[in-house]
Amino acid sequence: MSETVTPQVDPRGLRFAAALTTVVLALTLILNSPWPLAIQAVVFAVSVAFGVQASPYGLLFKRLVRPRLAPPKELEDAAPPRFAQLVGLVFAALGLIGYLSGAEVLGVVATGFALVAAFVNAAVGLCLGCEAFLLIQRIRTPNPATTN
Repeated sequence: MSETVTPQVDPRGLRFAAALTTVVLALTLILNSPWPLAIQAVVFAVSVAFGVQASPYGLLFKRLVRPRLAPPKELEDAAPPRFAQLVGLVFAALGLIGYLSGAEVLGVVATGFALVAAFVNAAVGLCLGCEAFLLIQRIRTPNPATTN
């Protein structure tokens, strides 16, 4: 019987990506332009489709930053961050819809929510989308000790 191995990621790379995401989303709001948000939406989409390790920010971290660091103390499961990227993609899509349709308030609010989540992750390492993933997993998977 083969065991399924889930991809693991360096949490420092996730924070690096969150910092870059914070900058791009802040630029969207400062410039009041959908174009940085469109670029970020592509980054989110690549992360969702191919995994956070394959995202442009993940590749930058792997090639430019990680070689200069000590090995990570621990790795994390890649599934929660990948789900978080999906949440980011949804907010980016809503933001783009808002900006491009003339509903600028929707664009600003959706971008603002994504910015707050990215900033919290970059600043303190708390991934809100990852926490949502884990909460959904707990709800979907009943505890065998409590079911009779």
